[in-house]
Amino acid sequence: MASAVIVSVLVLTVLSLLRVNVIVAIIAAGLTAGVMNGESLTGALDLFIAGMGDQAQVALSYILLGAFAAAISFSGITTLLVQTLLRVLKDKKIWLVFIIAAVASLSQNVVPVHIAFIPILIPPLLHMFDQMKLDRRAVAAALTFGLKAPYVTIPLGFGLIFHQTIQDAMASNGVEASIGTIAQSLLIPGLGMVVGLLIAVLITYKKPKEPRASDGTGLSSIPVGEKMAFRKQHGFTIIAILVTLIIQAIWGNLIFAALAGLIIMFIFRVVPFLHGDRTMGEGISMMGFIAFVMLTAAGFANVLTETASVEALVEASSGMIGDNKAVISLVLLLVGLVVTIGIGSSFATVPILAALFVPICLAAGYSPMAIATLIGTAGALGDAGSPASDSTLGPTSGLNADGRHNHIWDTCVPTFLHYNIPLIIFGWAASLLF
Repeated sequence: MASAVIVSVLVLTVLSLLRVNVIVAIIAAGLTAGVMNGESLTGALDLFIAGMGDQAQVALSYILLGAFAAAISFSGITTLLVQTLLRVLKDKKIWLVFIIAAVASLSQNVVPVHIAFIPILIPPLLHMFDQMKLDRRAVAAALTFGLKAPYVTIPLGFGLIFHQTIQDAMASNGVEASIGTIAQSLLIPGLGMVVGLLIAVLITYKKPKEPRASDGTGLSSIPVGEKMAFRKQHGFTIIAILVTLIIQAIWGNLIFAALAGLIIMFIFRVVPFLHGDRTMGEGISMMGFIAFVMLTAAGFANVLTETASVEALVEASSGMIGDNKAVISLVLLLVGLVVTIGIGSSFATVPILAALFVPICLAAGYSPMAIATLIGTAGALGDAGSPASDSTLGPTSGLNADGRHNHIWDTCVPTFLHYNIPLIIFGWAASLLF
């Protein structure tokens, strides 16, 4: 049982690197985990399918969000945005990447819309990226940084939810820690992500890169056209965007938010009713893939949970690590990396890891702050780089809108290298320091 997690995640990783469709790779990994734990193929598939329902709401919200993004593109307001950025940031591609990272960071704490902004903001900028010969892997790194680092380090918006998840999981296992303590414990791992971003943007992906040919899967058109003046439909589009953001911020329901935005776009004829089918079709084309990946990732997570595979992995690991804190911290972080790559969600991984980590850490004499560091860092590890994480699927949905960006090699591999390695190093050091 202990090896089921490792082998299944290896299956997922190898198949993904071989450019097998991510959905097929996740299904294969889930079935592998189930069979290795004594389930029949049909039994493993039943567990897999049963878990998919856990992400049904998220999948529907992503599809509706894609339709809303397509409607915004239809309005032409994104063309105005591109023209403005071209004038202001011409030949300043490094600044552009850091601005994108800053905007992405705001989506986690100040205006908590998570990946909702990506299919709206990024596709219209792709032509500009190509003109600048900007390596899209740098943009992927910037987006993933903004989607991840703020919630890891700042207890606001999604960050507050993440820190409260850590707090509740620790309390359930007998260790009390305040939100302030948890925030302090994750500052050093967060600094590691800043280092990873700087290396990616200023060193690894700084050189000019010619755009590749489209793979034929992108949207039918991404507006870049001739110079455009501000018109009334652009005003209605801004109203629709603001309404969507307000509903998401107040009620936290992306389905209602996206529906409200779409309704406003249709009522004010920003998108004619005759183009409704086209808008929904392009929305599904843009975000439908993410929706199905999230569904299958939930199925894989359910197989691992129901078969107690993660618990077996930690128990097997704890029997070999002794009482050396340096070794214990490293092993626990690596376990978190493996589990999160498979499940694809830091938030969902934290309660699982806390139940397993806390007894080991208490026996080894870790402080509450050090335990919070290990749980938070181990949960965050793998979120960058996981084929099934919205921190990688979100950037790909925008950067591959024209079919010129590969999810695995252009998003997952770069973000895995630039964020997971610093997180392990800085998180390991912080756990020993505290």
